[in-house]
Amino acid sequence: MNDFTKLFAEMIEQSQKMAASFNPALENFQMPAFDKLFPTMSKEQLEMFWGNAFNKDGLDAKTRLLVVLAGQTVLGAQAEVPFKMTVRHAIQAGATQKEIAEVIYQMSMLGGVPAMSKALELAQAVFSETQEGSE
Repeated sequence: MNDFTKLFAEMIEQSQKMAASFNPALENFQMPAFDKLFPTMSKEQLEMFWGNAFNKDGLDAKTRLLVVLAGQTVLGAQAEVPFKMTVRHAIQAGATQKEIAEVIYQMSMLGGVPAMSKALELAQAVFSETQEGSE
């Protein structure tokens, strides 16, 4: 074990102890489920925050969120929770799965195929959740 690995392991251990001291229920908290704690904004909220409420001639919420997805994809979709939340919000703002996939595919030219693949995997997880919820 190198110094960095040891330091990282110690930091994780300290974080787990701190979380358990704040709330014992957090001791077994699984990070992959973290994104499900945040609600998806309504279409009206999305238009207010992401849409053209402040810039009447600007982009609508759907387009802005697709642009954000493009940027997140080019960066390698490293932040999984924000990426999934952006996909959920884009769907809520009216984006189709096909439009989201097209934006991600297009970003392979700038971010590379690995970045595109990771983004598609995350988007597909959200699409699956959406389909399960509608059944």
